[in-house]
Formats: sequence, C-alpha cells, structure tokens
Amino acid sequence: MTRRAPEAPAAEGARRATAAEPPGDGLPLPTSAYDYDLPADRIARHPEARRDRSRLLVLDRATGVLSHRRFHDLADLIRPGDAVILNDTRVRAARLVGRKPTGAPGEVLLLRPAAPGEGEDADTWLALVRPGGKLKPGRTLEVADDLRVEVLDGTGDGGRIVRLRTDLPVSEALRRHGGVPLPPYLGREEEPGDRERYQTVYAARTGSVAAPTAGLHFTRRLLARIEDRGAALGRLTLHVGVGTFRPVEEEDPGRHRMHAEWYEIPAATADLVASARAEGGAVWAVGTTSVRALEAAADERGVPARLSGWTDLFIRPGHAFRSVDRLVTNFHLPRSTLLMLVAAFGGHRAVMDAYQAAVAAGYRFYSYGDAMAVL
Repeated sequence: MTRRAPEAPAAEGARRATAAEPPGDGLPLPTSAYDYDLPADRIARHPEARRDRSRLLVLDRATGVLSHRRFHDLADLIRPGDAVILNDTRVRAARLVGRKPTGAPGEVLLLRPAAPGEGEDADTWLALVRPGGKLKPGRTLEVADDLRVEVLDGTGDGGRIVRLRTDLPVSEALRRHGGVPLPPYLGREEEPGDRERYQTVYAARTGSVAAPTAGLHFTRRLLARIEDRGAALGRLTLHVGVGTFRPVEEEDPGRHRMHAEWYEIPAATADLVASARAEGGAVWAVGTTSVRALEAAADERGVPARLSGWTDLFIRPGHAFRSVDRLVTNFHLPRSTLLMLVAAFGGHRAVMDAYQAAVAAGYRFYSYGDAMAVL
C-alpha cells in the first residue's frame, strides 16, 4: 500500500535537525544515551491558561526539519482520511493523605483494585505507601472521619495491599477525600485548578494514576476542527500505571522491568484504524499510551486484533512499528521508557536533537508542558 507523504511543516521558525537514522542503526543504545540537560525553570509547574495555546514542536522524520507552532495548529497537519486515536482514561483521585494513630503523617497512592475485574467501589486495593518503613502490614491511616486505610500485606515489590474502611461507596469516598496524584517533579501540592486541568476534555473511564498528558492540550473546539477536516476520531483506553514515573535504572534498557498496564480498544476504533490503513490515511496516536495500546494489539497489517488485555510492551529503538504513522506527545524525563518510545518512532539522534532545540527555544517540559508532533 502506498502511503501519502506528510504535509510539510510551516516554514516559520523551521530548522534542520539530524535526519532520523534507520531503526537499527547503532543499536543497542545504553540508557545514558537518553540523558539530556534541562534547567529547572523549564519544568512546567502549572498548565497554560488555554490548553491549545501550548507550543508544538513539529519533527518531520523524512527531512529532519523542525518547526515551531502552537498546539491549535495541529489540525492543519491532519489530512482527510486520517485517524486520530485518543486515550480516554480518567485519572483517579488516588492520593490519600492522613495520620497514623501516633499522629504522624502518612500517604497512600491507590494503584488499582486488588481483585481482577473489580471496579471503583472495590474495598481492597494495590497501593504504594509513604513512609514505607512505617506503614507496614497491620498499620492504619486515618484519612477522614468516614475513611480509614488498613494495610493488609506487602506485595513483594515494595507495594502494599490495603483495605478502605468507609460507610460510603468507595468511589464517593475517593471523590470527597482523594487528591490528584500529581507527578512529583511538579514540586507542589494540588491546587483547585488541577482537578480539571489534569484530565483530558474527553476523559471517560476512571483508572489511571497519571494523565495521558499529550491529550491535555486538546479542546473540544480543536477536536471539532479535526473532524471538520475530514479526519476521524477514535478512542481507546489504557490505564496509566505508576511505572510511568520510574526512570530506567539499568544501563542496559533490556534489563528494565516494565509494569503492565491494562488496555481496551473498541471494535469501532479497530475498524477505524483498518479503514485508514487500507485507504492510505495516516494513523495518529495521541500520546505514548495510545502507541503502546495500538502496537500491543496490532496484527501483521497494523490493525488492532487483540482488543483488550494487559501489556508490558517496552518500545525502544529497534521496534518495528506496525500501526502508528504519526505521534503527538509531550516532552519526557531523561532516561525514561517514554523518551525511549519517542526515540524509537522518530529516530534517536533526531529526537535528542529536537529535545536540545526545545530546551534552547524555551519550551516547557513534562506533564503540564508543551507538546511535540513527530510526522
């Protein structure tokens, strides 16, 4: 099947990065190859006043050209017949702060229900606790008069199994007393605006401990513009796990253990991807989470075949992409699996050059920061 060439990025602010190397060139790459210097003032502590006014760095893989735009310009890069795939997961109010019987503070981060298939009103959860040396099995944490957390057991990897004690439905107790699990690099506590801004405008299915941050830039108006251009929007769900915060500690990335995340792709979205690929349209993945779901599910034609399950797919240079043609993403932490995924898609050298250009141009980084499109 002949694929259409991407539309050329705007000339304004354009520069040439190193063109993307072939996927296998120079492999395997050590974890240190994903280091870069980032001044502390480049970390976005708060979101832009308007979602779609974030900056957008566009990398054309075919030419190595970089151009500087605003996120609302993304609609101009998407063509009729393209499919734009969004992750509709919703961030759970998973952070519970309270006090132990001694009066000392403690914190519990709920990861997911302990029993497979249980929903948001489950009373037993897998969790992380802080301080880990104090919140051992048998200890309790008083969050509110109507919510107490009991630590039941350890999980063997530093986690805990906890039980929530409340007379309310658990989902209601979390809504009242749970906090937004903001990334630690923001270096601040939750503020009133985070409840709305740390969710995408299309968030629908609760289950993540971190937002699919590339989607935070979309507005309903921008989504409508994309559809008006003749592109189709598809949704899938991948619940983002705590592993998204964890850097790769091993110098050999192949020794890194990926945490599994649950995904589900509706049949209608699978059909949309199949139609776009058959008719020459491009499949856009909004965020690394959408990439993981699509690539984990893809058959040899690049069409989602396994429509739900757990994936521990670790995408890094050398991965042969089958489903995704374009990527919209944020700027990620050094030595992270997310940066490795972007480097696999855009070419390691070109992506790292683009990151250096973004730092030099004053882009804002990480969850509340600016965005990048790799064409």
